[in-house]
Amino acid sequence: MYVIAGLGNPGKKYENTRHNLGFITVDKLAEDNGIEINKLKFKALVGEGRLSGERVLLVKPQTYMNLSGESVREIMNFYKLEPENLIVIYDDFDIAVGTIRVRKFGSAGTHNGMKSIIQQLRSDRFPRIRVGTGSDHMGNLIDFVTGGFTREEVPLLEEAVTEAAAACQCIISDGLDKAMNRYNKKKAGVKDE
Repeated sequence: MYVIAGLGNPGKKYENTRHNLGFITVDKLAEDNGIEINKLKFKALVGEGRLSGERVLLVKPQTYMNLSGESVREIMNFYKLEPENLIVIYDDFDIAVGTIRVRKFGSAGTHNGMKSIIQQLRSDRFPRIRVGTGSDHMGNLIDFVTGGFTREEVPLLEEAVTEAAAACQCIISDGLDKAMNRYNKKKAGVKDE
């Protein structure tokens, strides 16, 4: 079984913001695979189904970003899963808008949701998919990540969400190394941070 946690903030106010790209990607996975995310359990909205023949739990923590780890820890403990069975999807302004990065493990960087998960699990040994928002026109960090998308960003981010969902499915079907080889590519004309 895999737990796929998309990070974001609950509520209409944050619905279409950079910080909710994890939620948006999990919604895309749900839509593509006929999974309904409609149960409130473990301080999260969850939906159970199958991806590439594997049982999965799609998760959107409802604790707000900075406490995402509380929800994820409850789920991992309940199902008695190892960190390797967790895939976290989140926004990252340190990589170019419209790109994704698949990683086996690592630090949280500047991302508070990831800091919370690593702290709560006492481990950083889980795969993650970072969806790039870039930071070229970033002023105040909080305003930037909780802000809406510019017209220019929309097609880039739609493609990135589609790729992130596909990368997640690839991790499950073909393994992490294949997903990294397939999806960690520089895009032509996209400046990497």
